Amino acid sequence: MWLPVLALLALTPVGGVAHEMGSTRVAIWISADRYRVEIVTDAQALADKLAAASREAPGTVLGAPEERGFEERLRERVTLAFDGVPGDPAVSYAVAPATRDIASAVTIELTGLLPDGAQTLEWTYGWTYAAYSLTVHRPNQVQPSVSWLNGGESSAPIDLTGPAPVDSRLQVAVRYLRLGFTHIVPYGLDHVLFVLGIFLLTRQLRPLLMQVTAFTVAHSLTLGLSIFGVVAVAPAVVEPLIALSIVYVAIENLLVRTVKPWRVAVVFAFGLLHGLGFAGVLQELGLPRSELVTALVTFNLGVEAGQLAVIAVAFLLVGVWFGHRPWYRRRIVMPASVLIAGVGVYWTIQRLAV
Repeated sequence: MWLPVLALLALTPVGGVAHEMGSTRVAIWISADRYRVEIVTDAQALADKLAAASREAPGTVLGAPEERGFEERLRERVTLAFDGVPGDPAVSYAVAPATRDIASAVTIELTGLLPDGAQTLEWTYGWTYAAYSLTVHRPNQVQPSVSWLNGGESSAPIDLTGPAPVDSRLQVAVRYLRLGFTHIVPYGLDHVLFVLGIFLLTRQLRPLLMQVTAFTVAHSLTLGLSIFGVVAVAPAVVEPLIALSIVYVAIENLLVRTVKPWRVAVVFAFGLLHGLGFAGVLQELGLPRSELVTALVTFNLGVEAGQLAVIAVAFLLVGVWFGHRPWYRRRIVMPASVLIAGVGVYWTIQRLAV
């Protein structure tokens, strides 16, 4: 039953965004007497969440604040507190229309006067489910400070007067390892379905490892090349192709019973596409200039850990108990592959429409 549940989650209005991670970022500017907060997030995803909160039909776009009660609903899950006392910022926003390369985004600004003698700032943003970056720009400071928060999580008190903290290499490594893992589990549903498609065709260790290794090498290659600017492909091209890769793997599971020689080559080619998808998210998340290689390597390791976790869970839930049954292919592999292919087709149409 776990595969149908996963597919149903993928087909919900919010879950339809295959990887929400990286679609939101927050920056705070502090001056001598004022503050400004800029929230940039996916416009359609935010509209669907606001509609769900108001029990409206999903799929509508953001309208004027007075029409949708935008400001009131926004304040329900956004907190900007100075020394523990919530502020009362002015709210404005603008929606940038989608282009072929960039999805529609909304930029929300919160502005106001700093309370006299304010020492600390605490921030909470509850309109995203995924991890996002919080960048704080202080006066007379060249490099801003960057921290990472999960959706709905409150920041630690941010010192408004002292110097920004500097993360150690170990802290950077741990942070990006976690970001890489969570980009697969639970936020990377498209990558999860692709890995499950690889798993379903065979339970034999050697062909399974060959496919996983080919996928790993391929996406590591394009991830690195993209981050260093050697390769650049528009998300409008990459994202539909990633969805089609899910469809292909699932349909091939229906047509063949064993791993054919071409399967590893095909998985490698699709791994190149998925690496470009990882790179797009990582570039949106941002990389620390001083620890670029550390962040890149540990993010990739986190991605690998997430993929191996998906395979391990699938093996423990399905392979161990039912893999040796004569009806395993008929009752599990084929229905699950049909379901995965259906979700992949849905995502392909959705991404081409955008």
